[in-house]
Amino acid sequence: MATERMVISGGGLAGATAARTLRAEGFDGPITLLCAENRIPYLRPPLSKEFLLGKAGEDSVPVVPAGWYEENGVELLFGNAATAVDPASHRIALPGGLHLEYAKLLIATGARPRTIPLPGADLEGVMTFRTFDDSLHLQSLLKDGGRKVVMIGSGWIGMELAAAARTYGNDVTLLGLEDIPLSAAIGAELGRYFQHLHLEQGVSFRLPASAARIEGRVGTAEAVVTDSGERLPADIVIIAVGVVPDTALAEAAGLAIRNGILVDSGLRTSAPDVFAAGDVANALHPFTGEHHRSEHWSNALNGGKTAARSMLGQDATFDVVPYFYTDQFEASMEYSGFPSLASGLSPVIRGALTDEGFIAFWVKDGGVVAGMSVNQRRVHKAIKALITGRVRVSLDRLTDPAVPLEELLPTP
Repeated sequence: MATERMVISGGGLAGATAARTLRAEGFDGPITLLCAENRIPYLRPPLSKEFLLGKAGEDSVPVVPAGWYEENGVELLFGNAATAVDPASHRIALPGGLHLEYAKLLIATGARPRTIPLPGADLEGVMTFRTFDDSLHLQSLLKDGGRKVVMIGSGWIGMELAAAARTYGNDVTLLGLEDIPLSAAIGAELGRYFQHLHLEQGVSFRLPASAARIEGRVGTAEAVVTDSGERLPADIVIIAVGVVPDTALAEAAGLAIRNGILVDSGLRTSAPDVFAAGDVANALHPFTGEHHRSEHWSNALNGGKTAARSMLGQDATFDVVPYFYTDQFEASMEYSGFPSLASGLSPVIRGALTDEGFIAFWVKDGGVVAGMSVNQRRVHKAIKALITGRVRVSLDRLTDPAVPLEELLPTP
């Protein structure tokens, strides 16, 4: 395969990790990485956390240093999102009528912010949040404090951005469709925990509520009007209502699509020699026997590795337990597990929600299917082992802080 070109469509974490893995596994043929943005691939989690808060600089976000690509013979094409793929001829079309032939193609086009048909959404001061430039722009708006911020969306990104805005000393009001923020993801009890953190720091909530329109003057936003008619003054309006997988390229190529690009456990699509990884991929997971699509960095990181090995013909399986984290005010949270298996279950708590730190577990049929820690370090290796080992656990021991999690694991 030394003379066969690998093409990666998507310049994010999954794409960059795949390129790095191809080289680490010994592939010495040409690699072309197509980047829609005019920027080397970067990590997204810091954009709504430490980078947005000014605790980390621009050098903290690249997946690999800029010089790595030239040193390792990886061609970067900036501002070149692929426009079409022809799986039959193994050709990919680029802007300007250019084409590339590929031996193997990885689609890692990620996701794009979900939009809502909201009157006034095009006013100055209204934004979505996804890219490095979005984070840089929002930081410039927030850093001096004293602004009125209305957040539309009470999911993880909405809550993180609300925390950052308030930390900078801005007035923050958050709208969400749930009675309790995050309750669809982690349940009402834990959602109240995070809501209480925000309330203690001065964030205001309107729940459940939705935005009916955004009002402005001279082309600039000045208020959000809710569905109940309440008018909330706003200098900055952030729409954070989730993302949708960017499947346009795959759909046009005739690939199988269902909540993303359908792939098997080796991240192979329905077309020969075409693979998908990251936010856009809905992958068959061997643990559950079901397809799962994840929008978190661990999925992109590990998916890029698996896809690269599959592209090289190795027997690679994407079997990583889903993982993500969030930082909001003084709370640092990590989550490992399968949200689909935890859905509808009430978590059991190790410790108490009033403690400085605690762990929540979701247990199904006697085994842990998900675990969430707050301000507890180095526990997720054991949590993932409990999940993947299908360990049957005693709830008394599981919830007892005096019992090390490692003692619940089977003896090797």
